Amino acid sequence: MAQPRTQPRAERTLARTRSELTDFLLFHRNKLTPADVGLPVTGRRRTPGLRREEVATLAGVGLTWYTWFEQGRDISVSEAFLLNVSRALKLDDAECCHLFLLAHQRPPPSEGYQWQAIPPRVQWLMDDLVARPAYVINMRWDVIAWNAAADALFDFAARDREGRNLLRMLFADPDLRRRLPAWHSEAPRILTQFRCDLAMAPDDPALLGLVDELKAVSPDFRRWWEAPAVGTYMQGIGTLLDHDGQTSHFEHQVLTVDEHRHLWMLVYFAQPESAQNKTAQNETI
Repeated sequence: MAQPRTQPRAERTLARTRSELTDFLLFHRNKLTPADVGLPVTGRRRTPGLRREEVATLAGVGLTWYTWFEQGRDISVSEAFLLNVSRALKLDDAECCHLFLLAHQRPPPSEGYQWQAIPPRVQWLMDDLVARPAYVINMRWDVIAWNAAADALFDFAARDREGRNLLRMLFADPDLRRRLPAWHSEAPRILTQFRCDLAMAPDDPALLGLVDELKAVSPDFRRWWEAPAVGTYMQGIGTLLDHDGQTSHFEHQVLTVDEHRHLWMLVYFAQPESAQNKTAQNETI
């Protein structure tokens, strides 16, 4: 007796994903009312939520194309189309990411230049770390929030918005560079870490613009950037002179603040005295 033919695994997965995409879009379309998206309410509605033509209009696409998309038909859609639909349905970051995973099997494109406010509880957490410098950065390494201990070390509050960027501080701030005894060994390792982060958004104009700016103002940055990426990674500054001339050695821990908006918190931990002595000996070798 002939065995029934089974559907290839990839096709079954794709069919399931399309079904989930339809359910996802219907759920979010039905949650909204015309008033939620600034549309006038005209007459009685037999079903709740927005109509397909309203979503298509809000997203700037044709009704037929959106209908086929919602039905899970085998059509190709662009990133711009998905972002427009996401905005039309008022999806948050996590929901937008889910939409991209269903439609493209990958998350939405990363954006490096984002200055969103962090949740108050994240600032409360940093403020509670009285003895540990901590700050939050985005993908371009702009410092968007910090605690008092970090401000005492890096003078974030005294810098303008553009100046609060770790790479710009490291390669274009001579005052900070004078306070970094191990600058020549640490700076290229920190740059290697940034190069790794850049791989998540290699075409982002904000990140590429920062690279071009620093190549123009710092010969060291330009030389290390154009050389092959070698060596170990370093996520923060390890050795720093405070404003009184005292040397501190730090280790770091990176915590994810928001994976969808690519926000990370760096917490600095002062090394024990024994470890500091060993680090100081290594720096003099």
